[in-house]
Amino acid sequence: MHGPSPSRWTPRRIDAVVTAAAVTIGFADSWVKPYSGLLTGLPTPVIALGSAAVAGVLWWRRRRPGAVTAVVMAAYVVAFTPVTLAIAMFTVGGAYRRRLRALAGFALAGFAVGLIGLRGGLPEAGVREAAYSLAMIIGPLMVGYAVGVRRDLVAAAEEHLTDLRRQQELLAERARADERAGIAREMHDVVGHRVSNIVLAAGALQVGPAADRPEITQTVERIRRDGRQALEELREILDVLDPAGRERPGALEHADTDLHTLVDGARAHGQAAELAVNGHPELLPYPMRRALQRVVQEALTNAAKHAPGAPVRVEVDCRRDGVALRVLNTAPTRPASPDLPSGGRGLAGLAERVGLLGGTLVTGPQDGGYVVEAFLPHHRPPTAHDLSGTP
Repeated sequence: MHGPSPSRWTPRRIDAVVTAAAVTIGFADSWVKPYSGLLTGLPTPVIALGSAAVAGVLWWRRRRPGAVTAVVMAAYVVAFTPVTLAIAMFTVGGAYRRRLRALAGFALAGFAVGLIGLRGGLPEAGVREAAYSLAMIIGPLMVGYAVGVRRDLVAAAEEHLTDLRRQQELLAERARADERAGIAREMHDVVGHRVSNIVLAAGALQVGPAADRPEITQTVERIRRDGRQALEELREILDVLDPAGRERPGALEHADTDLHTLVDGARAHGQAAELAVNGHPELLPYPMRRALQRVVQEALTNAAKHAPGAPVRVEVDCRRDGVALRVLNTAPTRPASPDLPSGGRGLAGLAERVGLLGGTLVTGPQDGGYVVEAFLPHHRPPTAHDLSGTP
C-alpha cells in the first residue's frame, strides 16, 4: 500500500484535515478535562461544543489569517483551546512574515492572551505550566515564520535557477547565431570570391580569340549560367545563415592574407590590377592583415563586377601610427556584366570588421571610378564593449 501522492494534497485538502483534527481534539479535550477557561462550571457538552466551534474557524485560516487568529485568541480566553490557538499562530506567523510590526503585535497579543487564558483555565498553575503554555503559543508563531521565510528562499532560488537556465539558453542561441554568421562570412569571403572569378574568366573567354568557336562559346555560356545561379543560391544561403548580413570577428586564422597573392590572382583573371606597398604589412598582427586582405579582396571583386576593364591600383602605406589602404579603380571601359549579382553585404561587413579594430572605412565614387580607403591604427582604443567585460 502506498500513501497518496504529494500532488493530491492540495491546500484545501490540507485545511480540511487540519480543521477536522482541531475540531476533534478540541471537542475531546474539553470533554475529558474539568476546566475550560471562563466556561469552567458549565455542562461538559456545552464546553466541548464551544471548543469544537472555535476550532472550526480554522477552515478560513489561509484566506483570513489575521481575522481567524483574532477570533481564536478571543475564544481562548473563554474556552481554553491551546491546540486551536497553536495552529492559528502558526498560520499567522507564515502569512505575516513580511510585516514584522504586525507579527510583533500578534506575538504580544498571544503572550497576553496566553496568560489570561491560563489563569482562567488553570488557576493553580505555576511557573512551569505558564512557560509551557506560552511556548505552545509563541513557539508555533516562530515556526510558522521560519517556514514562510524558507518558502520564500526556495521560491527565490527556483526563480534564480530559472533565470540562469534562460540565460544559458540565450547564450547557446547566441553561440549558434555567431557560428552561423561565421559560416556565412567565410562562404561570402571564399566561395563568393572564387565563383565570381570563374564567371569573370568565362566572360573573358567570350571576347577572346576563342570566341568564334561554337563549342567554346557554349561551354563558356554554361559556365557563366551555372556560376550566376551558384552566386544567387549562395546569397540565399547567406541570408538564411545570417539574416542580419553582418560580419563578425573570428575569421579562420589560417586564411591567406598575402596581398601580392591576391593581386596576382586578380591579374590572372584578366583584371588590370597593380599593388604599391610602402613598409612591411606582413609584419602586422593577424587581425590587421586579415582586415586588409578582406578590404582589398572586396574592392577587387566589386571593381571586376561594376567596372570591368578598369585599371585598379592598390596602395598600402605602413605608418608609425597605423596602416593606410587605398584601392582606386577608374571608370569602366565596358558595361558591367549582368551575370554577377551583388550579395549586398560585403562593404557593410567590412565596415564592421574595420571598426572592431578601431579603424575607419570610407568608400564612394571618385572621378568616374570608385575608391575604397581604410585606416587601421596600431593600438585599437578600448570600446564600451571592452569596458563592460563582456566576453
